[in-house]
Amino acid sequence: MVAAAVILWGHALAALLFATLALSQVRGGAVSVPRTAFLIALGLTAIWSLAMAGIGSGDMVTWVAESLRNLGWLGFMFALLRRDTARRDRAVTTIYGVVALVAVAGIGLALFQPSVGPELIGAVTAVRVLLRMMVAVGALVLVNHLYSLVAPAARGGIRMAVVALATMWLGDLLLYTVAYLGADWPQTLIAARGIVMAAIVPMLAIAVHRNGDWTLHISRTVTWQSLTLVALTIYAMATVLVISAIQTFGGGYARLAQTAFVFGSAAALLTLLSSPTVKAWLRVMVAKHLFRHRYDYRAEWVRFTETLGTPGESAPPLEERIVKAVADLTDSPAGLLLVADGQTLSLGAGWQWPGEPPASVAGDALARFLADGAHIVELDTVRAGHATREELAAVPQWMLDHHAAWAVVPLVHVNALIGAILLSRPPIDRSLDWEDFDLLRIAGRQVASYLAEARAHEQLADARRFDEFNRRFAFILHDVKNLVSQLTLVARNAERHADNPDFRADMIATLQDSAGKMNDLLARLSQHHSGRADDPQAIELMPLAQRVAKARGGSYPVIVSGTRDALAVADAGRLEQALGHLIQNAVEASTDGEPVTVTVGRSSIEVADRGTGMNAAFVRDHLFRPFVSTKHGGFGIGAFEARQVIQAMGGTLDVVSREGEGTKFTIGLPATLAPQHMERAA
Repeated sequence: MVAAAVILWGHALAALLFATLALSQVRGGAVSVPRTAFLIALGLTAIWSLAMAGIGSGDMVTWVAESLRNLGWLGFMFALLRRDTARRDRAVTTIYGVVALVAVAGIGLALFQPSVGPELIGAVTAVRVLLRMMVAVGALVLVNHLYSLVAPAARGGIRMAVVALATMWLGDLLLYTVAYLGADWPQTLIAARGIVMAAIVPMLAIAVHRNGDWTLHISRTVTWQSLTLVALTIYAMATVLVISAIQTFGGGYARLAQTAFVFGSAAALLTLLSSPTVKAWLRVMVAKHLFRHRYDYRAEWVRFTETLGTPGESAPPLEERIVKAVADLTDSPAGLLLVADGQTLSLGAGWQWPGEPPASVAGDALARFLADGAHIVELDTVRAGHATREELAAVPQWMLDHHAAWAVVPLVHVNALIGAILLSRPPIDRSLDWEDFDLLRIAGRQVASYLAEARAHEQLADARRFDEFNRRFAFILHDVKNLVSQLTLVARNAERHADNPDFRADMIATLQDSAGKMNDLLARLSQHHSGRADDPQAIELMPLAQRVAKARGGSYPVIVSGTRDALAVADAGRLEQALGHLIQNAVEASTDGEPVTVTVGRSSIEVADRGTGMNAAFVRDHLFRPFVSTKHGGFGIGAFEARQVIQAMGGTLDVVSREGEGTKFTIGLPATLAPQHMERAA
């Protein structure tokens, strides 16, 4: 009962798969095989499988369909042979003809058998089975001959088709041998043949998805999924057969034995499939026997770049991601980064490294060896003493003593050693081959560029911090120069007015103000200084302008005029600093005692002088650039810092200058006030 069900469904599944493969070739099949012969063979096999499922193995139609199936595959093999004129051989052609003639004789006997008497039925059946055995043996010989004609470098592709056809005819030979010797048809073998026929379809599908030299084009993912489906189908069929056998021979304990078998086999299967070692072994076997190359380079590179470029704050540090990306290429479960530090290697980040890494890498010799040739070091070769003298001397002893240490991959960027990655042994222990060396060498250069770029970013950040410090120092130096000028003027006047009480009081106030400004300048050098003394608020412009003019003008005439009640939104300290720079520059640019005028508007302040002035090109290209000045000994910082300060408050700084006529700077400030500013001004 169960065997009949397996015969039905197994052959029905085979018919469906063969028909599907044939339709896929009709709609656009591979050009690596003779398409017409291949389609005919697939179609005849699908018809035979359907006859087996619907009619049974003993009917004349099934026998004729099987002979036609054999003729179809023989024709396909012969078409492959004849495709290349260099492979024509009269003796081999004769063998094809003999085997085909035997298959045709089988068809004749199948058609003749219904007309013979009962006394001859047994003899005709025996002859017919014997002819089937001869066809299977001859076909196997021809399959081996076809495989032997293929160049060894291209056998990886045709192997799948050869295995599929050999499996089919080996199944026929086994079935007919048992039937001939036992004078009965074994239902179990007939059922198994249906499963085998369904299982060889993926092999043929893989084979025809190859080019002229049978190079594989099918995706590894599709191959893995197809093999998994076939394995699960075989497992399900085997489970059904075992359960049926237990039901037949188990007696009163059959139900208990069936339950134990189902749960036990399922648990064993899940345990095997969840084992990393088993998974790694299966991947190695699939890559070794079904593909020319060990790695699917596109998939590996996508995974490699995704691991390196994982964004987000929760992602591991870059060094740890680099180790993981390289380790994943060879299925290594752990890795350790060794960072180049001068002429040696020091310990870097690790990824799942077993145990505690050594306190000292002792990597001087290893660093020199890796830097000289960028060789990947296979530690098992060094342990076995088969490495070069340089490798034996370069590898530290702690690496050789650590059994998990497997390979050292150098990280080289622009002929400079950035570091190295020590990989741990993969679950399936193996030696490195040429594909491993090539892939790891390229990956090492790629991650070395990531490390070099990260270091360059760190150096750039440091340079930017130094640049910020230098910029602040340049501004401060300019302010110090102004303070020195102010103190020099006080010291000069002290010689003449030291006895004047009013002068002494003014001198003390000036010294206190200068000391406070110097403390502020020192505070501005701190990297945590925000550079902003107060929030913008409503301030009176006229008193501020008079105070700055008095401090900066000294003995030079500075005339302040304008709107007495002018208000603007600004930072008083910053505005005083910027206005002081402009007045100081105006005083230094003036000649012949021409006064500097400061005019206060509603929300603006103008600073004008009658000095030498500047041409339009200098104003446009150089005035607001640091370290460019028309004054002898000038720093070229005042105008640049003034505009920076005013723009930071939301204001503007405009300039109009003509050579021989003088210069006018206009500070524009926000005049609108928020409610809180209005209250503060009140």
